[in-house]
Amino acid sequence: MQSCTDLSLFLPFDFISPVIERRSLHKGTMPDLWQDAMDHAVTMARKAGEIVRDALQNDLKIMCKSSSVDLVTKTDQNVEQLIITSVKERFPEHSFIGEESVAAGEPCVLTENPTWIVDPVDGTTNFVHGYPFVAISIGFAVNKMLEFGVVYSCIEDKMYTARKGKGAFCNGQPLQVSDQKEINQSIIATEFGSNRDPDAVEKIFSSMRKILCLPVHGIRGVGSAAINMCLVASGCVEAYYEIGIHCWDVAAAAVIVSEAGGVLMDVEGGPMDLMSRRVLAANNNIIGERLVKEIEAFSAVRDDAPVNPIK
Repeated sequence: MQSCTDLSLFLPFDFISPVIERRSLHKGTMPDLWQDAMDHAVTMARKAGEIVRDALQNDLKIMCKSSSVDLVTKTDQNVEQLIITSVKERFPEHSFIGEESVAAGEPCVLTENPTWIVDPVDGTTNFVHGYPFVAISIGFAVNKMLEFGVVYSCIEDKMYTARKGKGAFCNGQPLQVSDQKEINQSIIATEFGSNRDPDAVEKIFSSMRKILCLPVHGIRGVGSAAINMCLVASGCVEAYYEIGIHCWDVAAAAVIVSEAGGVLMDVEGGPMDLMSRRVLAANNNIIGERLVKEIEAFSAVRDDAPVNPIK
């Protein structure tokens, strides 16, 4: 098992992600078109992390979006505006999908144009309560394909990065998923989310009960989709699944999981659809497909639906 402090070498993989193309077998044959954008994303993530850490020392202005458990703070809005302004200044031709922008009424549409997909504070409820797992998540897509991902777990000071075809890293150390193939020796991550509809809650608990009784070593969750997925990439947990997340929660981490050798799929099997609000990230297909058999799936309003309420 590797962690972000592990110094062992990154191992290649041959999984073809539904949102990440197969890596080139001839590195260096294609121009490095997006490195400047990725470097800028890392810089912005660090600046955003400073804002989040500073805000934790002050009184937070807390607001609600779709319900009393779907929270947003002024810090979320300030961080997103910082990133939007910086991106527009440096890359004026690029598009932007951000959690708070969509909540304010901006369309959530992924086009072929270079697009930044940003969650300014992934784990807002954690942030509000001082629970130390909060991330800035910056994904980047071109031609509707994810190109790179940056996830900064700012309280831990862990910078997760990955570029298509170039591996995944935490603070510069290569990442590799767990090689575990036995479900009864696995740790699975998931979250309850903010959906309090009784039918959805029943299916969430039923899925967890069935998975726990397989049995598995345990079920965990840190309250951040991006960090949960990075823990899969780090080899700390074998899989993470959730229904009700958004594209900005998982876009960046999807690249990190895939480049660390993991797989991405829908909770009912088949390719992951970035806009479906459903994800299963696993260390391999054996673990992923075993979980598919136990998860009681339900639908969520797509992120790219014509009318897109955040709930």
